[in-house]
Amino acid sequence: MRDLSPPPPPPPSSASCFYGYNAKSVVFCILFPLVLVSLGLFALDSRSYASWFSSYASSLTRNATGSWGALSVSSRSSRGGSGRSYEGPVEFEKEVHTSGHGSYFSPVPVGAPSPAPEPAAPVFQGSTPNNTRRARIKDTKLERLEFGLARARAAIREAARNPNRTALVDKDYVPIGPVYRNAYAFHKSYLEMEKLFKVFVYEEGEPPIFHDGPCRSIYSTEGFFINNMDMESRLRTRDPDRAHVFFLPFSVVRMVQYIYPRDHHDMRPLRKTVLDYINLISGKYPFWNRSLGADHFMLSCHDWGPYASGGHHHLFVNSIRVLCNANTSEWFNASRDVSLPEMNVRSDVIKVGGPSASGRPILAFFAGGNHGPVRPVLLKHWKGKDNDVQVHEYLPKGVSYVDLMKKSKFCLCPSGYEVASPRIMEAIYYECVPVTINANYVLPLSDVLNWKAFSVQVSVEDIPKLKNILMSISPRQYIRMQRRVKTVQRHFMMNGPPQRFDLYHMLLHSIWLRRLNIRIHLQD
Repeated sequence: MRDLSPPPPPPPSSASCFYGYNAKSVVFCILFPLVLVSLGLFALDSRSYASWFSSYASSLTRNATGSWGALSVSSRSSRGGSGRSYEGPVEFEKEVHTSGHGSYFSPVPVGAPSPAPEPAAPVFQGSTPNNTRRARIKDTKLERLEFGLARARAAIREAARNPNRTALVDKDYVPIGPVYRNAYAFHKSYLEMEKLFKVFVYEEGEPPIFHDGPCRSIYSTEGFFINNMDMESRLRTRDPDRAHVFFLPFSVVRMVQYIYPRDHHDMRPLRKTVLDYINLISGKYPFWNRSLGADHFMLSCHDWGPYASGGHHHLFVNSIRVLCNANTSEWFNASRDVSLPEMNVRSDVIKVGGPSASGRPILAFFAGGNHGPVRPVLLKHWKGKDNDVQVHEYLPKGVSYVDLMKKSKFCLCPSGYEVASPRIMEAIYYECVPVTINANYVLPLSDVLNWKAFSVQVSVEDIPKLKNILMSISPRQYIRMQRRVKTVQRHFMMNGPPQRFDLYHMLLHSIWLRRLNIRIHLQD
C-alpha cells in the first residue's frame, strides 16, 4: 500500500531556503535573489517604460488658449496580423477649450488606456529575423504617420492662437468672416489635410450592400459620399500602411432595402452584417486591431445608422461615425462623430440661388408632415393662423414648394422623426436664412462653421414666440445673415466631380479633425 504520510523534515544541513529562518538564510535565500531579479527586470524594461511614460505624458499636455489635443490609443502589436480583437474600449473624456476666436475639441484622457490582453505568440513564416525586420518597418510607418499628424496639429494650433494673422495663399478660396469659428485656423487645417491626409477604402464587399448607395432620395448624401470615395484619387491611398483613416464602405440604406425582412420587423440582420464585415477585415488586416477601430469610420444617412453601428462594440464607442441622425440623446458624440446633412436629391441638376431680402415678402415658411416630437407643436401654434408665418402640413395643389422658400426671409427647419432635416440644405441653396427647431441635434460642419452668424436657433419651448423672435431681427441684421448664407453655400454643394471646399471635402475635413484628436502607438 502507498504510504500517504508526510515526508520527514530535511536535516538542518539542507540547502532549502525555507528551513531555519535565521537572519543569514533570509538575506541570502530570499532578499538577495529578489533584488537580483528586480534589477534584471528593470534593466530589460527601462527603455520601453520610459517610452510609454513619455508618450502618455505628452498626451496630457494642454494649451490653455484652446489647443488641438490628442487622445492616446495604444494596443499591443500582433505583428503577425492574426486578426484577434483586443477587448477593453478606450476610455476618454472630451473637453472643450475656448478662445477668443472660437472653440476646438481637445480630448483629455481620464487615465491610461486599459491594457490589452497578451496576444498569442506570433508564428513567423520563414526565418524569424526577416519577419521581425518587416514588422519593425510597419511600426516605423505608423510612427511616421503619427509624426506627420503631430506636425500638422502644431501648425493648426499655432494658426488658431496667432494674433498677427495674414491670409494664406489659395488660388480658389480664402475663408474669411464671422461664418467661421476661426477662419484662419480652418484654412490652415484644410491645407494641411490636402497636403497630408490619406484614406484607405476596404475593397472587400460587393454592391449593392457595399461600395454603393442611393443618389435619388432623402438619403442621397450617403450614396453621394460612398460613390465619390470609391472614385477618389487625391486623398485616397491603395497602400493601407500610408492611411490615416480607414473607410468601412457599407450602406445602411441598402441593407434596409435588401436584407431587412419588412414583414418580420427584425433589424438584427443589419447588425449581423456590420459585425461579419468587421470580423472579415480585422482578420485579414492588422489595422482595426491596433487602434480598436479608433481610426476607422462609417457613414450613414439612414435613421437606423446608429443602431447598425451597434453591431460591433468598438465601432459604436471608438470609431468615427458620420451620421445624419446626429442626436446626442442617442449616443452621438460630437467630438468623435460627424454630423452628416440630409438632402433630398430628385434630379441631376441642383439649382441654387434666390432673390435678395427685398424680394422676399413672407417672413417665415414651412411645409411638411406632422410627425416627430417638434412638428406637432409647430403646427398647433402656427398652421393657417398667420400670413407672415406660413406653416402648412400639405401645400395646396399647384403651389410650388421651392417658390415659397425663395419668397421667404426665414425657412423653418423643425425635426421630424429624427433630428436632421433636408430643409437646412434646401434653405441654404435658395439663400433663405434657416431657422432650426430641434433638441439634441448637432448641426453639420459645426466644428468649423459658426451657425449663429447665418441662422436662427429656436428651442421647442419658444415656438409660441416664433414671430416675435424673427421680427426682432432688424432688416440690416437680416441682410448680413442672408449674405452669410450665400458664403457658406459652397460648403454644402454636392458637386460632381467634387470641388475644393464643397460638402464632400468638408466631410473629409471633419473626419480629418477627429483623426487629429487621437494618437495611435504600438506597445511591443
